[in-house]
Amino acid sequence: MALPPIDPLIATGVVLSTAVTDAVYVMFNAAVSSRRRFAAANWSSLWYLLSAFAVISYTSNWAYVVFAAVGSWLGGFLSITALNRFAPSRRG
Repeated sequence: MALPPIDPLIATGVVLSTAVTDAVYVMFNAAVSSRRRFAAANWSSLWYLLSAFAVISYTSNWAYVVFAAVGSWLGGFLSITALNRFAPSRRG
């Protein structure tokens, strides 16, 4: 099975958009956990807006799903790293 053609610019866009989307999702979950309604609603809205590019890109070419997965992993990892670094420590 041959790999479909991949546009490097679109692949980069998919990685970046899913990374940012997952970072926003982490922030959404943090707002929900803190019971901050306004912040949670804002993060949720932004989450859906950002996911549009990646979804449209990889539904037209299945190979972009790999780039979406890479971006998703990066976004989750980096946003938790940032939360741990900049949030006050909850440890006793």
